[in-house]
Amino acid sequence: MQSYTIGQAARLLGVSPDTARRWADAGRVATHRDEAGRRLIDGRALAAFSIEVAQGAHTEDGETYTSARNAFPGIVTAVKLGDVAAQVEFQAGPHRLVSLLTREAVDELGLQVGMRATARVKSTSVHIDRA
Repeated sequence: MQSYTIGQAARLLGVSPDTARRWADAGRVATHRDEAGRRLIDGRALAAFSIEVAQGAHTEDGETYTSARNAFPGIVTAVKLGDVAAQVEFQAGPHRLVSLLTREAVDELGLQVGMRATARVKSTSVHIDRA
């Protein structure tokens, strides 16, 4: 079974290494030490914990994010406007998403760089590459 360092786990969870370390110290996710003394998290434990973290995600107002598995709360990082179409870039933790939509939709939503938003992805097929 693959294990992950605190830093690797933090990147996969979309949090800082300090946050991942605090969660491990609090016993929210089990760790063990390797021969070099590094703290590691078992892959299965990290997978289960990532689901727990996602289900417990809350906004600053305390409202729960949508339960849809394809919702990515994050921040708008770029908006490129054309005459009819627009391209919006979005960062959700370690994930960068790019959306092509109408300029009218961008204007109606008032999308601007630095704004919090949620990207939703709907697809009939999802491809997974092994790391």
